[in-house]
Amino acid sequence: MMTQTSAIPGSHPAINGLHTPLAADAPTLSRIVAGAWRMAEWQWTPQARLAWIQACLDLGVTTFDHADIYGDYQVEGLFGEALALAPGLRRQMQLVSKTDIALTSAARPAHRLKHYNTSAAHILAAVELSLAQLRTDHIDVLLLHRPSPLMVADEIAEAFTQLRDAGKVLAFGVSNFTPAQFALLHSRFPLVTNQVELSAMHLAPLHDGTLDQAQQLRIKPMIWSPLAGGRLFGAGEQAARVRGVLSRIAAERDVAMETAAYAWIMRHPTQPLPLTGSRKLDAIRAAVAACGWQMDEQDWFDVWQASTGHEVP
Repeated sequence: MMTQTSAIPGSHPAINGLHTPLAADAPTLSRIVAGAWRMAEWQWTPQARLAWIQACLDLGVTTFDHADIYGDYQVEGLFGEALALAPGLRRQMQLVSKTDIALTSAARPAHRLKHYNTSAAHILAAVELSLAQLRTDHIDVLLLHRPSPLMVADEIAEAFTQLRDAGKVLAFGVSNFTPAQFALLHSRFPLVTNQVELSAMHLAPLHDGTLDQAQQLRIKPMIWSPLAGGRLFGAGEQAARVRGVLSRIAAERDVAMETAAYAWIMRHPTQPLPLTGSRKLDAIRAAVAACGWQMDEQDWFDVWQASTGHEVP
C-alpha cells in the first residue's frame, strides 16, 4: 500500500496504524523503519536498490534510517543514486540520518582515530554532505549518533537552530543517550526521539529511565537491534528461553516468531518505532505484521521473565 503525498514534507497520514508522529509538531514516520546501514554489503545495482525502496513503500514502510558513517561513508550515496532514478518517491518517504561519529577512513583522511565530534562545524558540514549524498533538499529527522563527553549543548542547539531555520532538517533527536544526557540537550533544544537498543534480550531501557523519560516527554523512541542483532536465533540459555515463549505466542496468533518479537517491543506505552536491517522483504513483512495487534500483558511479562530467567519481584 502506497502512502499519499503530503503537502508538508515529513508529514503523512496514518495508514491502518502504520504511521505515527514522533512527538507533538514532529514528523510522522512509519511504525516500522527500514534500516539501510548494510546496503553497501548488498552489492546491488541502482535498479535493485530502487526496487527495494519501492517494495518498502508498498508495504507502508516509508521511513528509511541512515547515518553518514554507514558503509564506510558510502550508504547515503548508494541510496541517493537509486532515488535519483525515481526522484518523485522522495515525497512519499521520510529520511532519518545520524552524525557525530568520526571513523578512520580513506573517505575522511583528517580523522586520526575514531572519535565523536559534536561541534557545530562538524554537524553543519555533515548535513550538507548527507543532503548531497541522499540527493534531497531536507532531512526529516537528524540524530546525534552517540553522546560525546565533550559536547557543548548550547553549541549543538545553535547548529540545530540554523539547520531548522534553513529548512534543511525538520526535526532533531539523539541516539544512545542516557536520560541525563537527553535532558541536558533537550533543555537547550526540543528533541523528538532517542534511538536506543531494545529487544527481548536487551531490557536495559525498560529499567534505566530511558523509556520512562520518553513517556514523560511524550516522545516516541526509535529502536535498533530489535531482534538482538541475531542473538535471538543463536545459542545460549537466554535465547532458547525467549524463543520458546515467543514461538508459543506466535503460534497462537498464527504469525512468525519475529512478528511476536516486534510486537513485544511495540507493546510498550511509548509506542516505539523498531528498525529492520534486512534486505529481505519477508523479514520486513514480519515486522509490519506486528502493527496489527497488541500483545497481551501476561504474554509480555512471560517474555520478560524468559529473558531475565526469573519472575518479576
